[in-house]
Amino acid sequence: MKYKILVFLIVATGLNSCSNTTVPPPPPPVSVNTYKVKPGSAFFYNSYPATITAVNQVDVRPQVAGYITGIFFTEGQEVKKGQKLYQIDQQQYKGAYEQAVAQLNVSEANLAKLQQDADRYVELGKQDAIAQQTVDHALADLQAGKKQVESAKANVLAVEVNLQYSSINAPLSGTIGISQVKVGAAVTPGNTILNTISSNNPIAADVALDETLIPFIENENKKEQKQKSDSTFTLMLADQSKYPYPGKIYIIDRAVDPQTATIIVRLLFDNPGNILKVGMSANLRILNNSKSESLLIPYRACVEQMAEYFVYVVNDDTVAQRKVFLGQRIRDMVIVKSGLNENEDIVVDGVQKLKDGTKVKAADLHQAGTDSLNHQAADPLKKKTS
Repeated sequence: MKYKILVFLIVATGLNSCSNTTVPPPPPPVSVNTYKVKPGSAFFYNSYPATITAVNQVDVRPQVAGYITGIFFTEGQEVKKGQKLYQIDQQQYKGAYEQAVAQLNVSEANLAKLQQDADRYVELGKQDAIAQQTVDHALADLQAGKKQVESAKANVLAVEVNLQYSSINAPLSGTIGISQVKVGAAVTPGNTILNTISSNNPIAADVALDETLIPFIENENKKEQKQKSDSTFTLMLADQSKYPYPGKIYIIDRAVDPQTATIIVRLLFDNPGNILKVGMSANLRILNNSKSESLLIPYRACVEQMAEYFVYVVNDDTVAQRKVFLGQRIRDMVIVKSGLNENEDIVVDGVQKLKDGTKVKAADLHQAGTDSLNHQAADPLKKKTS
């Protein structure tokens, strides 16, 4: 009997314990900021590496052999077309020129004598006072004398050209580089480069663009032929400063490189301050001003997982994770190519606390910044000054 009472008490105690157990309340909703998806005009830049190059560039080479006797320019400075740059020793060329002139004078004097003899013999021949053979020989000697004079004149021109080539002048206006020779150096035609001159205003930028951009480039080229250059093409320099002058299309290469599927496009830029130097690296920015509106969302609303992007969409105070496909990033916003619809609410702040099915307490995010974005071209490469 005693054991029955003990078992009864144990069972009663257990039942009483079970009846006092309570289910824990659900967690409170997570406070988040939401953003209503809206379309907007997407203004942004695509950036491509570019190389600054001269529109015109010439290697200065000697055309006669000799020793440099004079240098008449300041290295790294601008020179004018026709300006004297180098002098090659002229002694041998002056001597050859004077000798050629003297030979021409002798030939002309001999021609004058032959002309007199021929005139006299022709007159005597008319009077049958001299053999016709003598007349013929005199006329033949006259023709030979004329040919000798022509040959002497040609020789004078040839040695005169060599004399002129001993003074080397600038073939174009532009900036001259560091001289590759010093006074006293021996130079020979075809082998020696004395210096290089490149034009600097305007100056060009070469960029390799994907072949898919050819229709856009061709269309921009036609527009530029009808109107003044705008800000479609701009340069960012190596220090991330923006070059102040816009560019315009100058040359579109004749063919696409089959290895890279790109085409070389050369653009012209005004360079009054000579800021751009040949060989510099820069980024060419092409303004993408899409006329059609795109869905724009704050970039911080996106969660990256395994190179894929997701957002949390709010529906009846519950979030659902949804995969999205993103386009160009514009400052703190990003274009959504697909995955979202207009007027849907997405979580912007607090995404790190969420998972699929989480209850949330949502507050609308102020969207004034988005409205201003629609009127300004975004510039992701612009150097921050604040």
